[in-house]
Amino acid sequence: MRKGRAVAILAGLAVAVTACGGNAPTTTQPTGEASPTQAAAKTLEGVSLEVAAKWTGEEQKNFEQVLKAFSDKTGAKVTYASTGEDTGAYLGPRIQGGSPPDVAILPQPGLVQQYADQDALKPLGADVTKEIDANYTPYWKELGSADGQVYGVLIKAAHKSLVWYRSQAFEEAGVQPPTTWDELIKAGQTIADSGTPPFSFCGASGWTLTDLFENVYLSTAGPEKYDQLSKHEIPWTDASVGTALEKIAEIVGKKEFLAEGNSGALQTDFPTCVTKVYGQDEAAMVIEADFVAVTAVESGAKVGEEAKYFPFPKVGDTAPVVLGGDVAVAMKDSPGAMALLQFLASKEGGEIWAKLPGYLSPNKNVSPDNYPDPLTKALGQTIISAGDAVRYDMSDLAPSAFGGTDGKGEWKVLQDFLRKPTDIKGAQEALEAEAKKAWK
Repeated sequence: MRKGRAVAILAGLAVAVTACGGNAPTTTQPTGEASPTQAAAKTLEGVSLEVAAKWTGEEQKNFEQVLKAFSDKTGAKVTYASTGEDTGAYLGPRIQGGSPPDVAILPQPGLVQQYADQDALKPLGADVTKEIDANYTPYWKELGSADGQVYGVLIKAAHKSLVWYRSQAFEEAGVQPPTTWDELIKAGQTIADSGTPPFSFCGASGWTLTDLFENVYLSTAGPEKYDQLSKHEIPWTDASVGTALEKIAEIVGKKEFLAEGNSGALQTDFPTCVTKVYGQDEAAMVIEADFVAVTAVESGAKVGEEAKYFPFPKVGDTAPVVLGGDVAVAMKDSPGAMALLQFLASKEGGEIWAKLPGYLSPNKNVSPDNYPDPLTKALGQTIISAGDAVRYDMSDLAPSAFGGTDGKGEWKVLQDFLRKPTDIKGAQEALEAEAKKAWK
């Protein structure tokens, strides 16, 4: 899904970010050759294993440093293979051919159930599960499970509960970053009155609308309802969905709130919506994840100065923290695979990774003090502070026909709602009709 294509690479408050493209799969040589003096202490001396993930470029290099730390500790030789953007297209033929990687990093939890149904995953051993229990809330353990069996561990997170703003636009309008939804609407009106549309929407990229809905819904309905809706245990015609859409309509129902109005928003994709804020000064805010930094920097803005953010405001009782992220699973029942997953799930493994740019940990015992810059430290702290209320991106938990297909399902219905935000009941009925087809 396109939401996973950008990764923030943070260094101080100057941010350099690289987008993960659809590169052809590449393979690097084994990491972490053990020296003769180290060999006696190694528990996996002579063991080789392969890890496959979508990461390329700087993100790949950083992950390979984590793998090297594992190799230095255990003596195992680890080979990294990049799947490119389409993880399923890479893994499918290898699974069918009987030669899957030892460990795969899946870009969304829904794939855990899919591969478990294909008997392509190995249940996690007791040592790995013990590490998960020590370092993760029960919610994350459940996300890595299928049919009551634990198969995966969430090892990397993307923070999706942010509103990015152009500091000059706020200064000119005389407004401060809001902490509640009502304050956000009030600030938006003040900015609009100053002559600048307050929001740039990426309506052509339907996933950005699902991110907005998820934050509003988590805040107004709470974590339990969020879980129920994500599994389609309650219908999209439920009153709680209507409440969230009513709140969203307070923004999208005002043409002066949107750069180029509703029709213009529907023709603007991600990351063009970010360029409208920072490169073209056409709007004051864009609601999206930490990876907004990529385009902000490319547009000439410096993070922490022109490009700032505030946490997604509380709309209801819950301060929303919605994460995306990557799940590590074992596709071979080997000591090397289980040892690597145990390492990645540990406080030690998380802290090694946290010291590198562009990483956020869902591990509750990885202190934000490990992060290399103030921005990432602040984001990491919000994950820990939210505790059990943190939730995973709902659309990534849904069948792809509903939550992950361009021009269909939830993406399409929310785009229609952006076009006609007065028809809340119609939007709910359309969402439910699409959900019934997808979960059938």
